[in-house]
Amino acid sequence: MSVIVQKFGGTSVANAEKIRHAASRAVEAKRRGHDVVVVVSARGHKTDELIELAHGITQTPRPREMDMLLSTGEQESVALMAMAVHELGEEAISLTGAQIGVLTDTTHTKARIVSISTERMRELLAAGNIVIAAGFQGVDSSMNITTLGRGGSDTTATALAAVLDAELCEIYTDVEGVFTTDPRLVSSARKVERISYDEMLELASLGAGVMHSRSIEFAKKFSVQLRVRPSYSDGPGTLIAPETDEANSIVTGVAFVRNEALITLVGLPDQPGVMSSLFTALSGARIPVDMVVQNVAREGFANVSFTVAEDELPAALRVVTSAAELLKVQSVQHTTELSKVSIVGHGMQTHTGVAARMFQILADSGINIRVVTTSEIKISVLIDRTRCSDAVEAVHSGFGLHLPDRTLPDVGQAAIRPASVHAAEAEVVADIVSRLEGMESILVSDVSADTQQSRITVTGLPDDPGVARDVFAAIGEGGVLVDMIIQNVARDGRASISFTVPGNDLDRSLQLLQPFLDAHAGTTLTFDRHICKLTIAGIGLRSHTDVGRRVFRTLAEQQINVEMLNTSEIKLSIVIAVAQADRALQSLRSEFGLN
Repeated sequence: MSVIVQKFGGTSVANAEKIRHAASRAVEAKRRGHDVVVVVSARGHKTDELIELAHGITQTPRPREMDMLLSTGEQESVALMAMAVHELGEEAISLTGAQIGVLTDTTHTKARIVSISTERMRELLAAGNIVIAAGFQGVDSSMNITTLGRGGSDTTATALAAVLDAELCEIYTDVEGVFTTDPRLVSSARKVERISYDEMLELASLGAGVMHSRSIEFAKKFSVQLRVRPSYSDGPGTLIAPETDEANSIVTGVAFVRNEALITLVGLPDQPGVMSSLFTALSGARIPVDMVVQNVAREGFANVSFTVAEDELPAALRVVTSAAELLKVQSVQHTTELSKVSIVGHGMQTHTGVAARMFQILADSGINIRVVTTSEIKISVLIDRTRCSDAVEAVHSGFGLHLPDRTLPDVGQAAIRPASVHAAEAEVVADIVSRLEGMESILVSDVSADTQQSRITVTGLPDDPGVARDVFAAIGEGGVLVDMIIQNVARDGRASISFTVPGNDLDRSLQLLQPFLDAHAGTTLTFDRHICKLTIAGIGLRSHTDVGRRVFRTLAEQQINVEMLNTSEIKLSIVIAVAQADRALQSLRSEFGLN
């Protein structure tokens, strides 16, 4: 008999009426012939009430006692849910995280799952019970109660679905599903019927209101199909599943993060080990970084920029300033009141002109771009926060995401068309579960080296809206598929853009850019015909701050210099000298146990 896991959040079990409604969904699934496991969060504002109560006793409660206290919220919910199922004529039994067999590490208030025992759950299901499981909690090896932190109940549900080999994990929430962007900002946003794990992870800022990205990481790792459904209606919601063979649309959604701060290290020595020192310091302070860009060095020095959440800026500056002194950096600069706007979609892998269209849309709105970073399925730009809403609305409309069939409106020169050659391969996640000690171990699923690309850098560009559009419109019109795009912070009113293209298309790309160069006095173009692009792919690259440290330490030990760098939620892309490709690939694969 197939297993279905259903998860109900706090708003879905806030009172007796809602608990009965949730119980009826579980009973309905049971009567359709499924074995049913229900994961329940604490009711409504129960967790907030418990936290407030604790702070009425002490402002510095010990983490172990907070876990003991907060776990009572889910225990209340599971007991009430079991009672509601009984009233509907079915058997049910409520279980705490410890009774299920959720074993975690010893980190109180933000524990990670090590393993889950399934024996008791399977026996109860075989006996005809609906199993009602407490989300958000587990127990460590010393039998201390632990809680899983943000997204804990979603993580519990996805993990149970994984170990039980469930047919589906249904996440009931107070929204209709996943939308093309935040419908509170863009009223024409549409619900997405299906989205891939990678797209959902890259749209992490949108997912935060629906599911925590940690749960999506889990689902991808163990191939769990998730369906986000409204708890208040019978709507089908959104299916989160492996990508299909053919992308339904070029761009799936527009994500944004309003409160970003940018830190730039100017004049970083262009030598092996520098990035390792920087990321070791950031990792040691547990500061998660978002956009990271390093453009091609000039005269032996590089500029590296990265963003952090604005409330993390003071801590990040302390760490970076200290590291900069040791590295003899020329200066450390920072900027606040910035926002990141991103487009995401698997169709970018097979269509040219997507970047040019995005840059044209922003230019037409008079929005200047400070930083650009990309992955195969994502383009992110850093802009002034005051223009964030304008940018999201313009990009959402410009890519036709408000239209039922996603028909792309004509926006002139930035034409999108299928790539004629060199379409990037979709990421393949290896079956590596058996090699992991714990269910939430750091997961780098693949390290690859592409030595068939070339690098082009255009410097001396005026720092004006529309310049990036013009560069990539020229390339896109020629049908060349651009891969890695980097634009770092402009200096003295001049910007530089670097990007990679298939090696076979380098000469054609140079020809396509010549009219642009002729029209812009003061710009210069350099290129490298043979480069190696390393790609470190994984799930949890941002939630595990140690990944970057390990990557750059490994390269430094091999005396391999980082020439270009950019990041996304699920990939880290690094350009190095082509002669070092094999050594870099083998050392990184060894570091992450992929040999």
